[in-house]
Amino acid sequence: MLQAETLQLLCLTSTSGVPLFSRGSAKQLPFSIIGSLNGVHMFGAGHGAQLMSCETDRGSRVVWGVFQESLMLIAVSCGGGPAISELQLSRLLENVWNCMVLVLGQDELANMRNVERLKRELRSCYRLIDLLLERVSDEQGFMGDLTQCADCLLLSNSGLLQEALDSFTQAAESEFGCLLVHGRVAQATEKWWSRLSSQEVVVLSVLVHSLSGASSCDYPVFLPQGSPTVAIRLLSFQLLPGVHVCVLCGPKPSLYKAENELIGRFWSTFVENLRSCLEQAKHSTLPPSVSLRWDIQALLLINRESRRAVTVCPRVRSGAPSEATPLLSSGRRLELLRLFYTFAMTRYFNPQEASVSSALTTSEDFSQGFTHVPVQCYLVTDECKCYGLQSSQHQLFLLMDLSVPTFALRTVATQTLSAITAATGF
Repeated sequence: MLQAETLQLLCLTSTSGVPLFSRGSAKQLPFSIIGSLNGVHMFGAGHGAQLMSCETDRGSRVVWGVFQESLMLIAVSCGGGPAISELQLSRLLENVWNCMVLVLGQDELANMRNVERLKRELRSCYRLIDLLLERVSDEQGFMGDLTQCADCLLLSNSGLLQEALDSFTQAAESEFGCLLVHGRVAQATEKWWSRLSSQEVVVLSVLVHSLSGASSCDYPVFLPQGSPTVAIRLLSFQLLPGVHVCVLCGPKPSLYKAENELIGRFWSTFVENLRSCLEQAKHSTLPPSVSLRWDIQALLLINRESRRAVTVCPRVRSGAPSEATPLLSSGRRLELLRLFYTFAMTRYFNPQEASVSSALTTSEDFSQGFTHVPVQCYLVTDECKCYGLQSSQHQLFLLMDLSVPTFALRTVATQTLSAITAATGF
């Protein structure tokens, strides 16, 4: 969970600097500091300079982002808490903007008519924004806010559930359907992956996860890239506690018909399959058929074509020798995994998709000295050894035990990638 006093998000009008909301830290920044943060950005813009980020000698960071020349978002990370990179803060601003567009629509945000009215309407985004803030340093293994790829659960027997989802989605007069287990995408229709942008899939998953307390809902949403000005219906249903199915559709079917006719017709025979999904999700995001080496502490695997990702952070070491060092806490390993992903993406690997906000660059000058495109990198620290592997289809980021010889890191990474893809087709 997010540690208090470490991260705060500010939203202001970009022209006048009027504060609209502040989320995150329990102790809000003084108005004088908020005004200074806005003022220094405006001063730079008035002199042809674009202020994007800054860092203090104590490890605190500030990142600015202006969207549609209407709203300014500022992320402030204070030192003393979990290490939060500039890339994480930049992605946080993009995700928050996408969530606000998802709920309110781009016109409402870009064409501000009444500041006080907008303040009231933005309250409906608070739950989503708070979830995004929590995921910056959470211990559940969600990485979509950073990678902008959908967090996935790879199931053992996915064929039957895929057929059920496709049939249910078609009966709901839609081509966009998704099955989520504890906030992770377990199955989705072909159009869900091909027609929605990766950022849209991420924020829709967060939205459905935030509505987990409701058995069903009919929610109007604006797709940040696909339909930012025209609302689309999102129908979401809880099949079991922790399991939700959702579709994007038009005026039909009604919520009553979908809940009382379609849900029972297509999902009643798959209750045991869904319970198996919940049981698997308690242990791993990978199916039991995939066996990892005991010296792998955590991994992040990304499918670059479909923009899907799976994160694994083992709770126990199966087959570890008695002299093996104890595992780091899951929170620490996930923090190191995020930092290594940031290290590799900003210095060596080029992201496949350009960011929706071109002003928020994620690469550093370090990589510009290469005459080739790096496809592998490694890092040795006092706590673990890290290895990154990039191919045309996948990116793999591994945290391994210090006992693994450095010369063997590449072999372990390639074998791990082959084992997962061969067993799951990911």
